[in-house]
Amino acid sequence: MSTGIAIDARNVGKVYGAGATAVTALGDVSISIKKGEFFTLLGPSGCGKTTLLRCIAGFETPTSGAIHLSGQDITYTPPNQRPVNTVFQSYALFPHLSVAQNVGFGLKMLGKPAAEVARAVARVLGLVKLEDFADRLPAQLSGGQQQRVALARALAPEPQVLLLDEPLSALDLKLRKEMQSELKRLQTETGITFIFVTHDQEEALTMSDRIGVMSAGALLQVGTPHDIYEHPVNRFVADFIGETNFLTGQVAQGRVRIATGDALDVTLDGQEGTVTLAVRPEQIRVGPAGTGLPARIVETTYLGTDTHYTLALSEGSQVVARVQSNAGHSFAVGDAVGVIIDAQSVQVLAA
Repeated sequence: MSTGIAIDARNVGKVYGAGATAVTALGDVSISIKKGEFFTLLGPSGCGKTTLLRCIAGFETPTSGAIHLSGQDITYTPPNQRPVNTVFQSYALFPHLSVAQNVGFGLKMLGKPAAEVARAVARVLGLVKLEDFADRLPAQLSGGQQQRVALARALAPEPQVLLLDEPLSALDLKLRKEMQSELKRLQTETGITFIFVTHDQEEALTMSDRIGVMSAGALLQVGTPHDIYEHPVNRFVADFIGETNFLTGQVAQGRVRIATGDALDVTLDGQEGTVTLAVRPEQIRVGPAGTGLPARIVETTYLGTDTHYTLALSEGSQVVARVQSNAGHSFAVGDAVGVIIDAQSVQVLAA
């Protein structure tokens, strides 16, 4: 990864409309994205991630704040004058042009010499492994191949930053997973900064160097996939990234007691009162009755390598445990069991 900052957005806001009907899409967002980084903006629909991407692309002008690219202020620079390209959900390929002509179209419009266009087209078709499809029309390609053509077209001018707005959403599950690997490979091989927008947490965890989690126009947390998953800053992030069990606890004298009346072996110095605890399903073990917290199996879901157990605790609340199917114990609905929670895995969250 190159050193330095590719995109530096400072206090960026975007408001649509005015007065009582005004809608705030972005509220004072600041973020720095490194050169050569695969960075993902992750969040639910309407959270502002695409608006931020469009501000970086130049398709939207921020209401407030500034955006710098490699140290240069591009806040008001027209899109066609930014060294930035965008891949959209819709591939927008020209149906009457061949793969090679589609890929070279942008370079041709920039007035590049024919020989330079041909070299660039050959280079990027090699990157996306479509050298043998150069003369085909888009209608003769699969969805995954069309996606690769769109990527090749965006990569051909060698942009400093490539923006990707949920480009895999139209693909089926198998193709989507294949393209996740392809995108990461392309980013690594080209060294171009990728900024990827998605609402799919698995995509974000799979491909990203870092993730920015957004909600309601705000940037809630930025970190590596490991940091975001293992150390969420609040309940929204914990709930949005993967499966999570939430327990309400009362802290007294540094100890936590949950609603069942049981104390967890979690030490919280300096905290008192009500707290929210988050525990991932894979961090809960299920044992025979008499071990851990008393519980009863209410549902089992066999998923091959894993079995998911839904467990009712003594006061009626439920938690989900994800256990390896060859872990040595097999339980059925109605069984009395024990729930063992690793104290080191418990996260104490803000509301």
